[in-house]
Amino acid sequence: MIDSTLDQPGTGSVPDEALMKDISLRRHEALNELYGRHSKRLRATIDGVVHEESEADDVLQEIFLQVWEEAGRYSSKAGKPLGWMVTIARRRAIDRLRRRQAYSRARERYEQRVMQDSQTPRRDAARTLVLNDLRHFLKKNIRALPQFQREAVELAFFKGLSHREIANATHAPLGTVKTRLELGLQKLTHALKPLRHKV
Repeated sequence: MIDSTLDQPGTGSVPDEALMKDISLRRHEALNELYGRHSKRLRATIDGVVHEESEADDVLQEIFLQVWEEAGRYSSKAGKPLGWMVTIARRRAIDRLRRRQAYSRARERYEQRVMQDSQTPRRDAARTLVLNDLRHFLKKNIRALPQFQREAVELAFFKGLSHREIANATHAPLGTVKTRLELGLQKLTHALKPLRHKV
């Protein structure tokens, strides 16, 4: 994990642009320096959008992972490195918030449907069959996922855990958890495509 030092570059310090060049050459100490200079500012940007601490931590780590991976594509013509990172921070924080809101809406719709089902015993038989088929199909496809992907999907969507909480619960690195979730969701999305017209 990257260590945070001071949020301000010292006098006579290496310019951010030079650090970006060093990061593109895979120099970890340059990434540490950039993190130390700007992590607090970026965290403030994230906190303005994402209000859950563990999710804000995840977003901050994702930003510096993206900086590490894309430093070679950075151009000073596009602006200062801090401006570039603030833009990444805003986008990632908004994406995280949208995913959380989409999950909350989906869960609310499901809970409302369950309530309606329990309050309306004489529902249309064909619709009931379709919903039962979809539930069975989804459970079957989740069970068919590789063990670690299945575990990550179930913890995220049935227990509502954040990426960091899943990493703690499964004793797996944060990046590994994200990869497992992404792969599992891709497989489920692909499997459900033929049934979308039934929902």
